[in-house]
Amino acid sequence: MKAILYIGHGTRSKKGASEAKAFVQRVMDRIDVPIQEISFLELTDPLIAEGFARCVERGATEITVVPLFLLAAGHIKKDIPMVLGSLQEKYPQINIAVKDPFGVQGSILDGVAELVSAIADGVDPTDRLLIVGRGSSDPAILADFASIAEGLKARLGIGHAAVCYLAAAKPTLDEGLEAITQKAGSRVIVVPYLLFSGLLMAEINQKVSRLTRQGQEIIHTSPLSSHQSIEDIVIARAFEGTSCVWGTTAFH
Repeated sequence: MKAILYIGHGTRSKKGASEAKAFVQRVMDRIDVPIQEISFLELTDPLIAEGFARCVERGATEITVVPLFLLAAGHIKKDIPMVLGSLQEKYPQINIAVKDPFGVQGSILDGVAELVSAIADGVDPTDRLLIVGRGSSDPAILADFASIAEGLKARLGIGHAAVCYLAAAKPTLDEGLEAITQKAGSRVIVVPYLLFSGLLMAEINQKVSRLTRQGQEIIHTSPLSSHQSIEDIVIARAFEGTSCVWGTTAFH
């Protein structure tokens, strides 16, 4: 019997965890698969092993793993495969199909552009866009963010789009905000490139609020999961071709 196991990052934020679980529930309600479970890599219960075990207990013989990650950083390349590898050894009779992260997709950029236009009540060519990524030391992630910036710049018809990071890469959030707010009279739109609320989103909110109190015209969008295009992509991922298939023969 087929099952789907969704894997989120996890957070210490109760709001972020609730947001992620509500998002996955909306996705589950739109998919006609009887066995569906949510899990998290860290910080939030249930963890991957528990979600996987629930699928098996409910009668799953094939489990499709759908990672709720925007880009293929270290968690996708190392951490999740490590956990799934140990689970394959524990449950050798289960076939595991692992889907790709979302990647840089036109449909995501379309959705983000719609979020920006809605929150900004229209976009002017003089507006300046700052995209805030989680951050990674992986050069491929930095290249992805450069593509994201160019894609949003073109879709919104603005003259300037920059990227900064919350960790592990430069420029930092503080550096990005300082650089983009230097031009007088230009409105700044901050786009947190994060799926859900959490401590990272709270950090962005705090720093944007401080600049706003200082008189800077600056606004920011909500987490990307608030747009239905992200739900649509998760659903499409569940039924697309797999990036990796593990089973008794393939894994061993």
